[in-house]
Amino acid sequence: MIKADHIFHFTSAFDLEAGGKLPGFQLKYTTVGQLNKTRSNVVWICHALTGNSDVTTWWNDFFAAGSPYDPRDWFIICANTLGGCYGSTGPLSVNAATGKNYFHDFPTLTNRDVVRAFDLLRQQLKIERIHTVIGGSLGGQQALEWAIAQPSVFDHAVLVACNALHSPWGIAFNEAQRMAIAADATWKESDARAGIDGMKAARAMAMISYRTYEGFGITQAEKTNEKIEDFRAASYQRYQGQKLANRFNAFTYWTLTKMMDSHNVGRGRESVERALGQVKARTLVVAVDSDLLFPPSEQAYLARHIPDATLETITSPYGHDGFLVEFESLKKSVRAFLQHQPNEIEF
Repeated sequence: MIKADHIFHFTSAFDLEAGGKLPGFQLKYTTVGQLNKTRSNVVWICHALTGNSDVTTWWNDFFAAGSPYDPRDWFIICANTLGGCYGSTGPLSVNAATGKNYFHDFPTLTNRDVVRAFDLLRQQLKIERIHTVIGGSLGGQQALEWAIAQPSVFDHAVLVACNALHSPWGIAFNEAQRMAIAADATWKESDARAGIDGMKAARAMAMISYRTYEGFGITQAEKTNEKIEDFRAASYQRYQGQKLANRFNAFTYWTLTKMMDSHNVGRGRESVERALGQVKARTLVVAVDSDLLFPPSEQAYLARHIPDATLETITSPYGHDGFLVEFESLKKSVRAFLQHQPNEIEF
């Protein structure tokens, strides 16, 4: 498997939807596989909230040998989102205009800003068409926004556990997490570790929205009736907070959750339905039946309003995280979609 990391530099001023601007930016992106002679085998992945550009570290099974997008046949690209902390310009980056780290001064980003940055990278790579754009959660929002903004670029779109606009329910979860960060006494500091304990609590909150009652019962149930404290579920929450703190920062978490909140494909486009109707890509929408954060009704809405879209529902006890866990079910759905066959497999 041929894999390489790259940096794309954009050196002109980059105006943002919310009114701010960046004096320039960079995107770190990872490629897996090789571009064919006709440049027709491009698969572009948009990662989830705290993901990075290396899909082999978090979605490897979906792109393993024998998968619908086997890297022996496909050229897979994933760029760390603008605003991220894995090599792309974000709050911890140095502002070229001031020579100082952005920290709290990093401007507001939207998914439209992100996909415009992605599209500049696409143009730099001289890729005229993308066979498939795939994204889950925040990445699914970005994939959808891109398919609307540049409908002639994409032949196929696979939109997993995402929505047309972020719900009041989802925004409330994100605001509660940002309140936890803001309650951290260090949050006002201009330091890379500012708000880190608050972010640990935020991540613990998020895990409840990512999983389900049944999922926690499967993985965190006690093996004895005698415990009074030190429960497995409590340790798991602390572990998840620390695990994220070891690789992420509160500034990026704040920026990307705000980005997710602002997602609304209908903004400036007359209506959400009209915007979805602009998608030209042959589209597969994938729902997870137990998803609390992006419930299946949101994917059904997408499939109803995107022309000729196909809707598949994956059964999983793991809620929203099912799209990162149920690799085999997802592969079966995508394979059936690409083969133009109805998926009759029971998951």
